[in-house]
Amino acid sequence: MSGDLDNQETKKSRNFLNWPTVLVLLALFFAFGYAVAGKRIDFKPASISINRGSVPTSADYSLLWETLDTLNKKFIEQPLDQQKLLYGAVSGLVNAAGDPYTVFLNPEDSKKFAEELKGSFDGIGAELGIKDDQLVIIAPLEDTPASKAGLLAGDMILAINNEPTSGITIDQAVSKIRGPAGTEVTLTILHPGKKAPQEIKITRSRIEIKSVKFETKETDGPDAAAGAGKKLGIIKLNRFGEDTKGAFDHVVDILLSGNYSGLVLDLRNNPGGFLETSIQIASNWVAQGKTVVSEVNYEGKEKAYPASGLARLKDLETIVLVNAGSASASEILAGALQDYKLATLVGEKTFGKGSVQEVLELKGDSSLKVTIAKWLTPKGRDINKNGLEPDIKIERTAADFEADKDPQMDKALELLK
Repeated sequence: MSGDLDNQETKKSRNFLNWPTVLVLLALFFAFGYAVAGKRIDFKPASISINRGSVPTSADYSLLWETLDTLNKKFIEQPLDQQKLLYGAVSGLVNAAGDPYTVFLNPEDSKKFAEELKGSFDGIGAELGIKDDQLVIIAPLEDTPASKAGLLAGDMILAINNEPTSGITIDQAVSKIRGPAGTEVTLTILHPGKKAPQEIKITRSRIEIKSVKFETKETDGPDAAAGAGKKLGIIKLNRFGEDTKGAFDHVVDILLSGNYSGLVLDLRNNPGGFLETSIQIASNWVAQGKTVVSEVNYEGKEKAYPASGLARLKDLETIVLVNAGSASASEILAGALQDYKLATLVGEKTFGKGSVQEVLELKGDSSLKVTIAKWLTPKGRDINKNGLEPDIKIERTAADFEADKDPQMDKALELLK
């Protein structure tokens, strides 16, 4: 189960510890005297005041230390696991920011997250998100237990193993759904457009994700006697991971040397990945120096990310397939190609995930994934919670899926004939 691969653009931090970012977190636990053996805490007033523009905040953090001291003195089951309390306190602090994509990852979860970005983990193979305060499936990944069980982009997850998901965070949901290969998890699912939920039992497995898949499609000519039609390429881009650029570059070499006349770029059910990778992929179409995406941080400062390298595919007719499972880095790529009229978007409205996360390594192999900015398309469109509207809207219904029909792909191929 992917969970956090996410539903976000992710930046990798090379710093082991970014003090300005995590100063408040670490100050809570290391700025005061603490004696575990004696279960005593000598806490002092830790009044912290932060002023960012027009929103000043202040708090006396000694309440935290007083609570911890009381637990260690009076809780009936002693001794308490101090490391577990520490992680719980940091998680609660981060969750209180109110952003489902800003999460603290303990060492175990941090390791799993790193594995996801490399394309290998145990789970069901579904990307999760929060939309309208409801836990949803952003995308079931191709050829995984989730897709084989019939999970669809936009499915609401009402319960996990009969436990309601109301108020759950993404990382909590990930923890509940993830598990060793061969074990089962039961999800109570409400499909889009349906009134009655259903329980779906899924057996977890080892998930190996290939970020790029390529195939060739030969179309029929206008006249059978005239010979073959066009030679089209179909790229299925499943995620934006560490291996994506190299694999994509190899496919581009094939396209340019193989006399292809058109390309279908399939971004359906692609939940995103690394921001840098989406820019690298977009640079195959967008001219060098032109903006692919802009970040706007909490102070309103804007930073443009330009395309780099040769736009080798700019003259190749391109159709991009999108749906409700196309999120984050997928929307960056699709939005740039749509703004510059370098491709036609076909399918359904995208998810609408327009915030940027940075992964910061903390002490003890834990990490903090924090939302640092929102992004805008080259024309200044804010996609967060809005999504991208396709140029040509074509739905693929549950009935189409069950009958193995794909009207969206059919339309893309029709446009390229």
